[in-house]
This record gives sequence, structure tokens and C-alpha cells, in this order.
Amino acid sequence: MSKIVAEQLVEMLIEAGVKRVYAVTGDSLNHFNEAIRKSGKIKWIHVRHEEVGAYAAAAEAELDGFAVCAGSCGPGHVHLINGLYDAHRSHVPLLAIASTINTTEMGMDYFQETNTIKLFDDCSCYNQMIMTAEQAPRIIQTAIQHALGKKGVAVIGLPGDVSQLDAVESNISQQFFHCEPVIRPSDKELNLLANAINESSKITLFCGIGAENAHDEVVKLSQYINAPVGYSFRGKMSIQPNNPNEIGMTGLLGQPSAYHSMHDSDLVILLGTDFPYDKFMPTDNKIIQVDTNPERLGRRANLHLGLCGDVAHTIDALLPLLQQKTDDSFLSSQLKFYEKVKEHMKIYITDNGGEDTIQPEYLAYVLDELADKDAIFTVDTGMTCVWGARFIKGTGERKMLGSFNHGSMANAMPMAIGAALAHPKRQVIAMCGDGGLSMLLGDLATINQYKIPIKIIVFNNRALGMVKLEMEVNGLPDNETDMVNPDFGLVAQAMGFKGVNVHKPEEVAAAIGMALAHDGPILVNVFTNPNALAMPPKVEWAQIKGMAKSMTKLMLGGKMDEVFDTIKSNYKHLKEGL
Repeated sequence: MSKIVAEQLVEMLIEAGVKRVYAVTGDSLNHFNEAIRKSGKIKWIHVRHEEVGAYAAAAEAELDGFAVCAGSCGPGHVHLINGLYDAHRSHVPLLAIASTINTTEMGMDYFQETNTIKLFDDCSCYNQMIMTAEQAPRIIQTAIQHALGKKGVAVIGLPGDVSQLDAVESNISQQFFHCEPVIRPSDKELNLLANAINESSKITLFCGIGAENAHDEVVKLSQYINAPVGYSFRGKMSIQPNNPNEIGMTGLLGQPSAYHSMHDSDLVILLGTDFPYDKFMPTDNKIIQVDTNPERLGRRANLHLGLCGDVAHTIDALLPLLQQKTDDSFLSSQLKFYEKVKEHMKIYITDNGGEDTIQPEYLAYVLDELADKDAIFTVDTGMTCVWGARFIKGTGERKMLGSFNHGSMANAMPMAIGAALAHPKRQVIAMCGDGGLSMLLGDLATINQYKIPIKIIVFNNRALGMVKLEMEVNGLPDNETDMVNPDFGLVAQAMGFKGVNVHKPEEVAAAIGMALAHDGPILVNVFTNPNALAMPPKVEWAQIKGMAKSMTKLMLGGKMDEVFDTIKSNYKHLKEGL
């Protein structure tokens, strides 16, 4: 009996190393589902919402290099959009199967009809519809190769009737190529880079995710030229560990030390980073950027020099051209300042809050201390992201996943699903905000259905904390940012797995230790301080005035208790920012 297109697709996915497809089955996806069942080599993960499937697949792709999600006609594949945007902007290789209505009904405003080409065009590097059996193997191969080569999302539109057609064999390649070319600037460009370094006395290196595989080379360069090393959030887990010259992060989530070093430098070298927060970038010194994608050069800062190159390959070729620097006064001063910053952060560990006002910094610190050295963390966008950025340390084996480029709520729990299924022997910890968890709460049922041993830690501040802060620094009294939450501990139990509530700081360490040791999924609902703020490394006078205005408006509105609680909770933060 001849195979059909859906079975041919599954064979090619197996060849590409796919182990799971995250999807909600139905109508136009049913033959694809059946082909997966018959193969026995791919597991269909039945999520409750396709957005969760897209985020789970994105996490697996970031960890392992490739993954697949799928959505059925119309609403099914439309639900993929947010997760696909996140994956595409994070440059992870992901394939989305967008099944759709039969070809005979297209163009007739049929039930659940969408135009998948228009729909996915802005969040993909490849986006095509299979209309004939002859096209199928070529489009499938091309889509997968685009995802791998372009490091982005490839989308295949698959009409239900086409998936049932008899497959047509093709002479195209049945292999998929993970290429690792050597990429570095030309000799002329390397000499220009070397001259700039040799002529500068105060240099800071700032690294992003593009330096993930260049840890040793970055450390060697920094020690050779006595340069402090800052990093973005996505660069932290790989650049921070075993790095004697690291000085932390800058940006909205960072600390003053990296900001200070970058602005005091003669020369800042950006290595593998497309850091988006240009207000934190210096403007009065030389900036050089190295990136594998030349289209990213110069769009965040006024560059002295922009170079196309892989960070490791570029440093290897650069080092023989450099003069070793003996003056370490600039490096020493920045490292001393970083030590003061780290010492200040300990205040939030010793002063850890009260009943139902547990300091979130303390909770993140305990997680960092008790988690495995190769744990995988996922962090929700918002205040939880801040605490993860500042208190979860890189070990060289840990990973931290989040919606760092797209900035979507609700990503942590779905990403943890993908991470835990792909790496069942590693500890997977989802650091969830109460707002983010609420948004996709239904997929707690998926966690129970597959007995995925995720440790869900809820930073329950009963508010949209980051939005509240944004409103206050703009001089607005926060409005409709408070949340009346369910008992998340009981919700977890209703979903079929263990859930506990933590109300007091002295309960935190025992609860986290118990959760990490628990054999199976668990949710720990921690009542954190709703008035804890996260001050950025640079506080603008306009932000100070804005905060004062918002506090005044709250007082005039009779909300004195909220004003007092905010000031009391954040005096240390405000002092640091000023």
C-alpha cells in the first residue's frame, strides 16, 4: 500500500531528528496525527492551547536545535502566532505545520478559512503552502533547511485534502544540514579592530547570546586586554560563570556596574549582541560591534566599526594582533564597584519581608542556592524576569529561557513543558508571575496528563507588577493592575498534582527544597511583596518626578496605605537608584 503525504512528512521529520510534535489535533490535522501514531517514533504532545505548543517547541528548539509544533484549520493555527513570533525573534530553528481547509474550498470564505501566507509572513523565514503531492517533499525539505540555516521559524501550510494524497517520491536530498562555517572579518578589518583596542586604555566587552559558544575566548581576550565583561540577559548563563572579569548586566533588568563600566570606557566592544535598549548604550565613546548578521550592525548605537564575524572565530584571529595590556587600573576599579553592587543586593536576602509580603529577591536567591548546577530555568516576562536576571547565577551548565526579545506574558510554564520533555533527567524550574500563569492556566492539565516533573514557582504579588511600575514612573496612579487570584495551590491539586502555598519568609527555604526534591510536578505559590520595585541601573530625573507625581495622586485619592507600603518596601531600591 502506497504512503500518503502525511506519512511522507512524518518520515522526513524523523530523518530531521524530531522526537515530539506539540499540537491540538482536529479535522485537517487528523491524517498527520494518524501518521505520527503509526510511525511510533514521534510523540504527539496534546497541549490544551496551541500557543503553549508553540512556546514548548520553541524551548525545545533553543535547547536542542530543532522542534515542531502544529495547528489545525483557522483558529488552531492562529493560536500559534504569539509563540512563533517569540521563536522567530529569538532566532531558534522551529517548524510549524499550519494545516488548513481543503483546496477545493479555498477562496470561498469557507468555515475556518485563513490565508496562511499572509498570516505567518511576519514571523517566519520561510512560509509556503503545499498544493500538490509533487511539491510536498521539496517544500518540506526546504522549510526544514531554512529553519536550520536561517535560525528562525519555517511554516508549512498543509490543506487537509493534500495530506491524504498519495505521496510522490522525489530525488531531492533526504538529509538535513547543520552547517558550522568559519566566519570572521577580513584581515584588513581585523587590523582596524586591533588598532582600536591597542590605542585604548579603558575597554569594556559586552556580550550577548551570539557569544554563547565563545566563553573561553571572551575570558582570554578580557584578561589579555584587562577589560571588564558585561552581558545581556540572554548572554548571562554562558558568559558569567568562571569569568573573573564579569561585572553583570545592564539594561532594564541589570545592575549599575555594567552601565557604569560601559559609560566610563574609551572603547566598548559589542560581541554577539543585538541589545535593544539604546538608552542604556553610551554615546560619547567608541563602539565596535561584531555580529554574524551584518544587517544588525549599527542599529542600536553609533558605531566606530561594524564587523561581520562569529565571536569565537573573530577573537581567535584577533589575539595575535593585540598588544597585551599591563595597566589594570580601569578593570580593578570596575570590579570593586561590582562588588559593592553585589553587597548591596544582599540586603534583600537578609531583610526578606513579612507574612504575604515575602521579598521576591529572597525567593529568587533561595531558588539559586538550592537548584541543581545544570538546572533549566524558564522566566515569565515582567518582574519575575528581573529577579531571575539578578539572582539566578550561571554555572556553565544551567540554561535560562524566556521571552527576551518578544516580551510576551505567559511564556514560562509552556517553555518548561518543552524543556522538561526534551530533558527529562534535568531539573526544570518555571519562575512564573501570577499574571503570566493565569493567562494559560489550562495547560497545568497537560503537565499532569504527561506527568511532566516541572517545578512551578509562582511569584504571586497579586498585581501586574511591571505595568504598575511603568505607570508610576510616568506619573500615573496605577489603575486596574491589581489581580484577584484563585488559590494556585488548590488549582494545582484540582489539576491532579501537588500544590502548596507559602505565606511567610521563614517557610520559603523548606518549601523550595521540598519542591525540588519532589518526584513529579509541583506548584509552589509564594505570596510576594506586591510593592517591590525593580530600579534600573540608570534612573532618569523624569522617572523620579513621575514616581513623585503618582504617589501624590494616590495620596490625594486617599490611598495613603499604598503610598506608605511602597516607600517602606523600596527605600533601599530608591536609595540605590539615586
